[in-house]
Formats: sequence, C-alpha cells, structure tokens
Amino acid sequence: MHRQFSRSPKCFLLQTMMEWDEWDRDLCYGVPSGDELSLISLCLPFLADPDRRRVTRLEAEVTIPTAASPSQPLLIMTLQEEQDKCKDNGPCKHVCNIVEGNVVCSCLSGYTIMADGISCEDINECVTDTHTCQRREHCVNTMGSFKCLQELSCQPGYELKDGECVDIDECERGTHSCKVNFVCQNTEGSFYCESKQRCMDGFLQDPEGNCVDINECTSLPEPCKPGFNCINTVGSYTCQRNMLTCSRGYHSNEEGTRCIDVDECQAGVHRCGEGQICHNLPGAYRCDCKMGYQYDAFSRSCIDINECWNYPGRLCQHTCENTPGSYHCTCSSGFRLSYDGKHCEDVNECDTSPCSQECANVYGSYQCYCRQGFQLAEDGHSCKDIDECTQSAGILCTFRCVNVPGSYQCACPEQGYTMAANGRTCRDIDECAIGTHNCSAAETCYNIQGSFRCLSFECPSNYRKVSDMRCERISCFNYLDCQNTPVRITYYQLNFQTNIVVPAHIFRIGPSPAYAGDNIILTINKGNEENYFSTRRLNSYTGIVYLQRQVKEPKDFLLDVEMKLWRQGTYTTFLAKIYIFITAHAY
Repeated sequence: MHRQFSRSPKCFLLQTMMEWDEWDRDLCYGVPSGDELSLISLCLPFLADPDRRRVTRLEAEVTIPTAASPSQPLLIMTLQEEQDKCKDNGPCKHVCNIVEGNVVCSCLSGYTIMADGISCEDINECVTDTHTCQRREHCVNTMGSFKCLQELSCQPGYELKDGECVDIDECERGTHSCKVNFVCQNTEGSFYCESKQRCMDGFLQDPEGNCVDINECTSLPEPCKPGFNCINTVGSYTCQRNMLTCSRGYHSNEEGTRCIDVDECQAGVHRCGEGQICHNLPGAYRCDCKMGYQYDAFSRSCIDINECWNYPGRLCQHTCENTPGSYHCTCSSGFRLSYDGKHCEDVNECDTSPCSQECANVYGSYQCYCRQGFQLAEDGHSCKDIDECTQSAGILCTFRCVNVPGSYQCACPEQGYTMAANGRTCRDIDECAIGTHNCSAAETCYNIQGSFRCLSFECPSNYRKVSDMRCERISCFNYLDCQNTPVRITYYQLNFQTNIVVPAHIFRIGPSPAYAGDNIILTINKGNEENYFSTRRLNSYTGIVYLQRQVKEPKDFLLDVEMKLWRQGTYTTFLAKIYIFITAHAY
C-alpha cells in the first residue's frame, strides 16, 4: 500500500488508491497522529464499482487533534460523495428526504406519518373538521381528501349514510318499543311487534299480548242482514231474525221494526198488461190504460184507440194514419206537414231549384220553364239552347226575326201585342186591364197571350152560386140522383203555350182532406172530342189531367172533368169545368 501525506498542523488530505478487498466491507486508512505523524486507523464504508471492481476514490477531511489534546475523537464533518439513501424512495411509503445525513420520511397532502416514521395514514378531514364544506352540505371522507355532497333529509326510520338514506334496523339497535311477549320485526322505514302467542279467529291480542274476544256486533259495520239482530258469542257471533208479521201488500223494513208498503210497480211484481200503466196504492196497485188506449171489458186489456176513425176529418187536413196509442198526419205529394202536425201546406219545389232555368210553383207541384232563347228538354227540368233566326226559335226576336245584312229586325203580331222598349220582344196587351175588351156586363174578361176571352160563369138549375167560381147543389131527388149529379161545380182557367212539352200534367184533382179507404174515378165527360187530354190516377185518392198530344196552334178548350169519390160505402160526384187556353208562345 502506498501512502502520501501532506503536512499541516492539524489537517491532512488523504489520497488513497488501494486494491478492493472483497471480504472486508470497510476501508481502513492510516492517518498521521501528532507531530510524530503516527498513523491513526480510520475505517469508512466502501463504495465499490461493480464493473471495474475498483474502489472509488474517497476524499475526507480529517481533523487531527494536536499534541496538547491527544485524547479528543476524530469527527468526519462532510462527505462530498455519499451513498444515495433515498434511491427508489428508500424505506419511505410516500416521500423520502435527507436531513442532516439522516433519512426522514414525509407524506403526501391529505395523509399523516404513522408511528413507525415510514408508513402514512389518511387524514379524515370530516372528523378533524378541516374540510371546507358549506352549510347544507355533507362531508364525505375519501383517501387523501374529502368531498362535499348536498345534505339529504331522510324520512323517519332512515338515516344518512355515504350520501344515501338507508333503513334503520330498530330491532338490531334495540330502539323499538315492543313489549316482553312480542318479537320485533324490522320493516323498511319502521318495525312492527309480532306476538309470540297467536290468537284464534274471533279474538284480538291486547297490548299485553293477551287474547280477548272481539265483539263483532259493534266492530263490524253490518254484521247481519236487515231484519236480523246480532248476538255476540265467545270468539264469534250469531244473527237472529226479527219476529214481525205484515199483511199482504206490506213487508217489514230493514230493521224489522215496522211494516211498510210494497211498491209493486217499482218491484215489477204487478200484473198490468201491455198498454197499461201501473199506479202504486197503499198495500195494493191499480192498472190504468196509457194515453191513446182504452179498456176493453171483453178482453180485459187496453186496446189502441183509432183516432182516425173516431174523429174523421177533424185531425188531419189530408191523410190520417193510426199508430199504436196515437196517430200521424201525412200529406199528398207536393205538400208538407205544417208545424202544427195537422195541416198541409204547399211545397214550393222551386226553392230547391229543380229546374235548370225558370221554375213556376203550382199548387201541389211545379212547372219548369226556360228563358228566352231556350226550350225545355225532354226531362222536363233542363233547358237546351235554340238557334237564332235560321232555326226560327225566337232567341233574337220573340215573334218574327227578319234577317238583314249584318243584323236582324224584330216584328210583333198586328193585334194583341205591342213592341217592348228593348225593341226585341213583343208585350201582350191586357185588354181586360185597360178596358179594350168587348165583354158584356154578365161576362168575365179573361186575358190570354195576344188576346182575351169573355167567360160566363152561370150555375145550372138546382145549384146556387157560393163564390165567383163555385156552384153547389141545392138538393137531390133520390139516391141515384144524389150519387150521379155533382154536389159541387167549380170553374178553373188554365193558360198554356203551344210549345208546352207533352205529356204535361196540367191539373191535379182529389178530395181534401183525404181518408184511408177513399177511392176516386176520373172521367172527362165533355170537351175532349179531339182526344188531346187524358186522366190518370196517382193513387187511390189523387188524379191528374194531362196533355197527351201536342197542340201546335192556338186553341181553346172547355173540359168537364168529373170525379166520383167512393167513401164509406157511398159515391159523391164533383164536377170541374176547366177552361184551357193554348196560345202562341210569348213574344
């Protein structure tokens, strides 16, 4: 071993290079001692280089005591190179520090050092009150920290645990109130006390656990049916019927204390038949007939009253139809029932626009007409266009169209018409209104298209005039005479144009009011020699007169239409004298 020393009064610098003794774990050095430079043995822990197997050079500053104090120990003040005792955190669990050459362990935030000086344990900030949770917040401890949760309010029987409401087991904690003979059974949010002793049916356990009888007569709302008394027994009860006897038509009340009337009508135990109404009486009932029914003593039942037979002609204007317990009025075609349900009023079919152009309402029916320049189609409702002068249809002129180059001129007949202000149409002259007729004082002037007629309305012998247009028979001599001679003669006037479409219903006739069982026979006795007209029945009590042939030229007719009415076994004759004037079409 080679040694090299540098003199100094008290301090030597030791530089040593030596071979590593793998058996000796310490390095020992010779250090001069005193003035004589005697060697002092100094041993230090070695630092080895495992690869080179050479000892790392160490430098140490050694204080050598002087000769005056040879007995003072040697102190090592610093080590420039020291083994890193905190490598890989050393023995510490969290943080390793070197303080004055010693290893000192510390902990992370939220932890505190344990008694062994090495391990760390969590600080419960919620217990030590070092948390920062606000009011109405609940502190929950976590490893190394804490968290603040919104404070929860739990229902009775629950407690807050880890931020949740959990059930309190009162039985386990001993906070229940069960007595000695009871066993506590925990439930969610509460508990109940279960008796150790079971009671039989009809008994109830008192707070002390004893079985006592239940009085069902007072505890149950309705222990017995009406008419029975409740009698309590040990563990049960019985029902005893009230002893009350009632006469026929009565029964005891629910309490069985008195007799009350039996309402046979409401209970449905009466014997009233169909068409009868039950009326309750004390102890009995009475059967009355409904309105519209009457009692039949033979069948002992209520039968329908036929109001139409009992009051003929007084209930309905047209037709009376009997219904069970009542009646119903109906009207002929072209009529509708009034609001009173008895009378019939004419239906203005024109309100529903059945015609394509013009509609004329007539009593019980209607007639379609076309405007100038159109004519009625075969269906009797629609109108089809007529061409001008070339078709002679009268669109441009009502009477005569005279063609001129680039235009046309209209002309009117020489008599009975005058030209209208528009220069196209011819206007009929009402000779009756302006007094230009030649009818006598005994005659009646009736205006027609283009002319007028003088009519005489005289009643034949044995008839009297009851209105301007009606005559009634005064008397009849025998049964045949009463059936064959008209009981009434009525005059009618009708005016049609030559372009009327055939067949055309021009007159409706029938009895008013009509009754079930009525039957009529219509005959044209006079005025139909050329067979232009005919009759037809619409039903048993209504007939019509219709035009069956086209009248191409103006012509007058006087028809005698006879109607024989068969009613209740007898015939009654009526005569309608109809003036029909077929005129040229309107100009």
